Amino acid sequence: MHRFFVLPEVVAASPVTLTGDQAHQVRRVLRLQPGAEVALLDGSGWVYRCAVASSDQAGVRLDVLERSQGQGEPSVHIVLHQAALKGDHFNWVLQKGVEVGISAFVPTVCARNVVDDLQAIEVRRDRWERIIREAAEQCGRPRLPELRRPQLLLHSLEAGEQSSALRLIPWEGEHVTRLGQVLAACNVAAGSRIELFVGPEGGFTGDEIERARRHGVQPVTLGPRVLRAETAGIVAATAILFHAGEL
Repeated sequence: MHRFFVLPEVVAASPVTLTGDQAHQVRRVLRLQPGAEVALLDGSGWVYRCAVASSDQAGVRLDVLERSQGQGEPSVHIVLHQAALKGDHFNWVLQKGVEVGISAFVPTVCARNVVDDLQAIEVRRDRWERIIREAAEQCGRPRLPELRRPQLLLHSLEAGEQSSALRLIPWEGEHVTRLGQVLAACNVAAGSRIELFVGPEGGFTGDEIERARRHGVQPVTLGPRVLRAETAGIVAATAILFHAGEL
């Protein structure tokens, strides 16, 4: 069944009407006929099973058949503070992060960032939100993962200092503390909240790692192989969700 995220006010109306790109997708791309069913999601976890009633140039009208709580959201809440990356690498992180089960993304600027202008990063928000929405629709998530405003690494470290979340920073310079050890020691399970900090193409500086330690963030190793900046967060999130029984 095709899935579409819509604003809550859209499904509050009767009948439900899709317009713009979504109406075009239903009418011209998918060519769904009256009676065909789609799922509408309001981003908060509710799923509306609907049937196409009619369509024309003004939009696609649907009848709501059933409202239910969606399945598929991970029970572990992971926030990925990912250094902004050059090219399309950050797009890839968003797409695959949504599929794996990351709950929120924070574009982050670190000392070695190639992309280091917060305003230039914010300009990409519309495209990034579209990537998140399309990935969530494709993989069956009932909630829309959050894209937070870009932050300097130091601000992100300081802002979460009083948080009860487990805060981890994968780092190629850490050779003793393994991610699995920390997850087992902290009894990570359903309901846990975890913050991951992943650096840019050039990695974190030693000073950034020391700052992270002072703010209660634990450096961990992901193994003997050095992972790319766009890979590390996905691997760490996958390992966390596997440990918690989500995969």
